[in-house]
Amino acid sequence: MSLQRPLKAISNVLLTLVLTFVGLTAITFTIGRVMPTDPVLAIIGDRAPQETYDRVYKEMGLDRPIYEQYGRYLSELAHGNLGTSIMTSRPVLEDIKRFFPATLELATIATLMGVLIGVPMGVWAAVNQGRFIDHAVRVLGLIGYSIPVFWLGMVALLIFYGNLGWVAGPGRLDVYLDGIVETQTGFILIDAALAGEWDIFWNAVSHLILPASILGAFALAYIARMTRSFMLDQLNQEYILTARVKGVSEGAVIWRHAFRNVLVQLITIIGLTYASLLEGSVLTETVFSWPGIGQYITTSLFNADMNAVLGGTVVVGTCFVGINMLSDLLYKLVDPRARS
Repeated sequence: MSLQRPLKAISNVLLTLVLTFVGLTAITFTIGRVMPTDPVLAIIGDRAPQETYDRVYKEMGLDRPIYEQYGRYLSELAHGNLGTSIMTSRPVLEDIKRFFPATLELATIATLMGVLIGVPMGVWAAVNQGRFIDHAVRVLGLIGYSIPVFWLGMVALLIFYGNLGWVAGPGRLDVYLDGIVETQTGFILIDAALAGEWDIFWNAVSHLILPASILGAFALAYIARMTRSFMLDQLNQEYILTARVKGVSEGAVIWRHAFRNVLVQLITIIGLTYASLLEGSVLTETVFSWPGIGQYITTSLFNADMNAVLGGTVVVGTCFVGINMLSDLLYKLVDPRARS
C-alpha cells in the first residue's frame, strides 16, 4: 500500500509528460508542414531542374501522407535525431547545444534579478499599502511591464554603451576574445572561470549586463506586482490579526506567516516567468546580437530551415514542460498539503 501512491504519482507524471510531448511535437510538426515555405527550394534553390526537385522531394519523404511523415519524425526524434540544418549544414542537435546555453544563461540571470529584487519590492509594497512606496512600486511595475523590449534595448545601448561607454556592446564577447576559451558547459561565464581567463570572464559580464537587465526588468515588474497581490491577500487574513494580537513581531508576521503562505503561488509565477524568458527572448537577442536559441529559430524561419525551427521549438517546449513539472515537485516540498 505504501508503494502504490508514489508509483501512481510517478506513472501520472510520466503519462502527462508523454502526452504533452506528443501534443507539442504534433502541433509544431503540422505548423511546419502547412507554412507557405518550400523546404525543397531552400535546399536546391529556385533554379534547379524539375527532376532534381522531384528527387529531393521524395528523398525528404514529402510525397507521403502527413501522418506517416509525423510518425517518421517521432521515430527519428526518439533516437535523438532532429535532422540537419539547411542553414548551417550541421545536425540541428549540435546547433542547439551551441546556441541554447546562451539563452539559458541570459534567462537564468534575468530571472534571478527579478526574484532577488522583485520579491522584496512586492512584499515591501504590500506592507506599506497606500503609502508612497506602494505607489512607487506599482508605477515602476507598470512601466517595466509596458515598455516595448526592443525600444528599451536600443535606448539602453545608445546611452550606456554608445554615449557613456559603461558596458560592452552587442554579442557575448568582444570579437578578438571569441574562441579563446574552450567550450565545456556552453555558459561563457562558467567556462571562462574554469579556464582561469578572468579578462574574458569580466568582458562577458560587461556584455551580459544590458540584455540581462532588460529581461530582468520585465521579470522584476511581473514578480513584484504578483508578490504584492499575494501578500495583500494574506495580510488581510484573520490568522495575521491573531498573530499580531498575540504579540508576534512584525517581521515574523510578514516573513514567517504571510510570506510562507504565498510561496506556492510565487513558485508558479517564477516558473512561468523563467519559461517565458527562455522562449520569449527573441527581440532581446536580436537587439543585442545575442547568439541564443531565439535568434537561431528566427533566422532559420526566415531561411525556410524547418528542421532547425522544429528542433528549436521542441527543445524550448520541452524545457517549458520540465519547468512546470519542477514547480509541481517544489509545491510538495513547500506545502505538505500538496503531498496527499
